Amino acid sequence: MMAVRIERPESVSAPVWAAMTDREQRAAARLIPEEARLMAMLRAATAPADCGPEIPVAPARGGCRAFTVVQVVPGAHTAGPGEELPVEDAGYRGPGEDRPRRAVAVADVFDRMDVAARRARKPAPLTPGQIAIARRYRTLVERHDAGGIKLSSIEGRTGGSGGRGADVTDLRLIEAREIAALRRRIGEGAAMVVRRVRPSKRGLGASIILDRRLVDAVCLEDMDPSAVLRAHGWSVDGKHQMLLSAALSGALDRMQGYVGTI
Repeated sequence: MMAVRIERPESVSAPVWAAMTDREQRAAARLIPEEARLMAMLRAATAPADCGPEIPVAPARGGCRAFTVVQVVPGAHTAGPGEELPVEDAGYRGPGEDRPRRAVAVADVFDRMDVAARRARKPAPLTPGQIAIARRYRTLVERHDAGGIKLSSIEGRTGGSGGRGADVTDLRLIEAREIAALRRRIGEGAAMVVRRVRPSKRGLGASIILDRRLVDAVCLEDMDPSAVLRAHGWSVDGKHQMLLSAALSGALDRMQGYVGTI
């Protein structure tokens, strides 16, 4: 007997739907949209079982990703040219557990983009270096916008006896300069220019997307390129996504200090 295909409710995202069992999908399909949304949210906020039972379900945390912590095998000798040091799984190991638990971290837009590319059997949309500078920029901006409230001077100590704690104002000035330098590297170019695309192709109400706006939308607002296109009135098709992804890659390369990237 042929299995009946269950339609995914609009309130359940594709990644969460794919992770559900058949029973959960059937239940979600029968629920009203609000209940389905809550069910999907709780599942997305639940850490995988191999991360341990102590991690609570935290909807405010959002989706999460699990990863394996590794360490160099204790006592391993220095690797020679072309050799790699042996590594092993590390991390916390609970009583009676035969292997370390996996660690868990909040999943951001870059994790979702990577998962979507792997499911589509496409190359990773961004390089590790591009993702690292994007997350660095996000951390700097969020911390700086928080105002450094109650920042302890011990966080800025230079170390050693008699070391002077760094002044909060000095630390914030350093961060502000780094943020300004990254934004200068982004430049004032445009990722998507309206006049270069026919109205019938770009979508109703399409507006220009500047490089700085693209970087802020992705890094600070957790929007993927498709969401950025929709927010600016562009039709979400393969060509537009490709152009915007290329513009994002170029901006992140410039933020890393690579010259000549467009």
